[in-house]
Amino acid sequence: MSNLLVLGGSGRTGIHVLKQAAVRGHRVRALVRNPDTVQAPPGVELIQGTPASIDDIRKAAKGTEAVLSALNNSRASDNPWAKPVSPPMFMTDAARNTLTVMGEQDIRRIVLTSTQGAGDDWARLNPLVKAFINLSNIKAGFEDHTALDQAVRASSGIDWTLARAVTLTDKPLSGPVRAAEAGTEKPGARINRADLAHFLVQTIEDDTWIRRAPLVWNTRG
Repeated sequence: MSNLLVLGGSGRTGIHVLKQAAVRGHRVRALVRNPDTVQAPPGVELIQGTPASIDDIRKAAKGTEAVLSALNNSRASDNPWAKPVSPPMFMTDAARNTLTVMGEQDIRRIVLTSTQGAGDDWARLNPLVKAFINLSNIKAGFEDHTALDQAVRASSGIDWTLARAVTLTDKPLSGPVRAAEAGTEKPGARINRADLAHFLVQTIEDDTWIRRAPLVWNTRG
């Protein structure tokens, strides 16, 4: 059992993170903008605030031992051309704030959601996929993910993991989940948000992926 700070706990992946962490016996605190709208499991402590504010993170992080971030750079819908609603570098700025607070409060462990194609994985994407991303509003999210990747890797004294999810779906928890370093295996096409949440919580509990960025996918459709 550990004391976890969850960022992005009100999102479609984050709400599964709250459930998985609570079921596995962790003491969970989540920093959310509007606690009244979050259907958190019993025992999860909701702190009002935003990861865009370093002071809000400082308040929420006190007494915790690890951070799990399920933040995303959101658009108005899943349509690739939908208007972005998050600030351009929302995830990156939040990560920098979080890493600063972790240094101040001697918190070493963080697991963050990332995406296939972020950072050095961009070169492995199909050229048609790259063209589609660059022409659509998905581009803003990829730019944020890549800057996040760079910021986390540049941190010192932090045991980080970047979980690079393939295409996300809202299907129920079904497993199994496979994780591998980019370029070592051909990943599957999709991962359920619930299964990604399970992987994120499992990863916070062990040291298999410290300072690594595995691709994560469901091994069956």
